[in-house]
Amino acid sequence: MADRTNTDPARMEKIVSLCKRRGFIFQSAEIYGGLNGCWDYGPMGVELKRNLKEYWWRKNVQEREDVVGMDGSILTHNSVLVASGHVGGFSDPMCDCLLTKERLRADQVPAQSGMGFFYTGAAKKDGSWNIEKKYSVLVESEKQADKARKTAAQYYAQLVGKDASYKDMELKGECMETVTDSTMYNPANGSLLTEAREFNLMFKTTIGATSDENDPNATGWLRPETAQSIFCQYKNILDSSRVKLPFGIAQIGKSFRNEINPRNFTFRSREFEQMEIEYFCRPEDGLRLVDEWLEHRLCFYDEVGVPREHIHILDVPDGERAFYSKKTYDLEYEFPFGIQELEGIAYRTDYDLSCHQKGSGRPLEYFDEETREKFIPHVVEPSAGCDRTILAIICEAYDEEELVDDKGKKDVRTVLRFVPRMAPIKAAIFPLLKKNGEQVRIAREIEKTLQPWMSVFYDETGAVGRRYRRQDEVGTPFCITVDFETLGENDASLKGTVTIRHRDSMKQERVAIEDLLHWLIARIH
Repeated sequence: MADRTNTDPARMEKIVSLCKRRGFIFQSAEIYGGLNGCWDYGPMGVELKRNLKEYWWRKNVQEREDVVGMDGSILTHNSVLVASGHVGGFSDPMCDCLLTKERLRADQVPAQSGMGFFYTGAAKKDGSWNIEKKYSVLVESEKQADKARKTAAQYYAQLVGKDASYKDMELKGECMETVTDSTMYNPANGSLLTEAREFNLMFKTTIGATSDENDPNATGWLRPETAQSIFCQYKNILDSSRVKLPFGIAQIGKSFRNEINPRNFTFRSREFEQMEIEYFCRPEDGLRLVDEWLEHRLCFYDEVGVPREHIHILDVPDGERAFYSKKTYDLEYEFPFGIQELEGIAYRTDYDLSCHQKGSGRPLEYFDEETREKFIPHVVEPSAGCDRTILAIICEAYDEEELVDDKGKKDVRTVLRFVPRMAPIKAAIFPLLKKNGEQVRIAREIEKTLQPWMSVFYDETGAVGRRYRRQDEVGTPFCITVDFETLGENDASLKGTVTIRHRDSMKQERVAIEDLLHWLIARIH
């Protein structure tokens, strides 16, 4: 079994730094201090994300006869989420650290044991103020009494203002007690937490120019998932597309969850994008199809640069699955911050359509013309996080390679080894010398020839070796150099050819300009 505690924070820090430096991902509203849990994709990131979404659509919709697409609205009718159970039950228990005000998921606070130091209040030594308020700190043993007292004094100093020093106060009513398996303390500092309370994970809004916040008919939500719009439109798509079971409806779109504690870069965000399929089937086919989709999705990750040997398949056991699920697989990836979920493949039975049939009062049964029977289809749901997949692709591609030149000097090359179909830039085009007008002219012509077919980048600044390194850092698989051989100056037989340098091996070969487009297309799709 994989070690879930194994992390590499130094590697993750380098990846985050590269993402900002090379224009992949930026903190949203960074100039204003940042919007926690929200991220903006820069020039490189948006190309990478577009490549992933287009390939996902191609493999799951375009190349399949049994899956159609849709694009549902982000604003969601209140009744939709009432029927699905989100309004009544889509919340997490939340608690706050009394010392740092950090917000934590109460159900994710580990049980801890140690020595608890309990206080009834504090007072300033000169008698200028006095506080009666209970507080406690958890430390490993009685030997860490000074640490507990310092933490408690810092807490009380916050209550009376910035001018209060914990060094000038006396703690009142101190007593000690052994604490066993408690979840009431912050594991980061031992401070007492607030009591757990339910925290609504959905973003609520009001709809209409004269809407009243208390009017249920004006209540709307930013959708917490893309699935519900698919279920609501299932019957319209069934009737308008003439599809027959089994068939799927695919959607890529934004979802919103007011996460208590966004973390791990883009992994857990408040605004994120899903790539989701609801695959409708007969009840007897559900368990078989969930296994078929598992294999299909593993093949997909292989093709976008996340090898299946780095994906862990968790067969979610009874008691841990959603109550309506008969089978769920979680696909987990080895991120530098630990093994975390990348995608869920769930057999949701007929729960969702049954809820919406009851909530709307509209018939959602499927009529089988061959057997003449009516029934509510069951659903298999492969649901992937687009942003999480992007992060996995970047983490998998990141590499540092130590090089030694002819003089024995060592150097480190940073490179993103994207599979070519995912690379933001497919080819970079260089004139060897920017002062050579003929080289520049030919390089610009190559750029115009390739642009309608792929994303390319023209660069004439700096030494060619430095230009190579810049492209290595953004994952460009091929660099094309127009040089003196292209002009036939050194060898007439090489006239009309260019040098192509391969990112991963750094080997070079010559290709005729007239063959360049077909050569590249064969290697980037």
